[in-house]
Amino acid sequence: QVQLVESGGGSVQAGGSLRLSCSASGRTFSSYAMGWFRQAPGKEREFVAAISASGGSTSYADSVKGRFTISRDGAKNTVYLQTNNLKPDDTAVYYCAAARRYFPPGPMGDEYDYWGQGTQVTVSS
Repeated sequence: QVQLVESGGGSVQAGGSLRLSCSASGRTFSSYAMGWFRQAPGKEREFVAAISASGGSTSYADSVKGRFTISRDGAKNTVYLQTNNLKPDDTAVYYCAAARRYFPPGPMGDEYDYWGQGTQVTVSS
């Protein structure tokens, strides 16, 4: 069992930055691929970024490529999402997810095993 707790959300103006954190419980964090997803009001959940269990492989949605960076710290059992040059369209609840595999599952999200409760990001113009 893995428990995920997100933090770091908040309200910023367009062009600002936030660093989201996802802290994972358990001693097998290094065995899990991790992903970030987001869901805006009235919209479906969408993939944002993912990272392999070792951290050596990352992938991003086209909408955030070049602005967001996913990383992980095994010593802290934490995965991060650095968000730069935020836009109003980035406003959403951001969720982290864990998958019991080396490489992240597909971007649909249904193959992830554990999910956090989410953290709100609001970007004003």
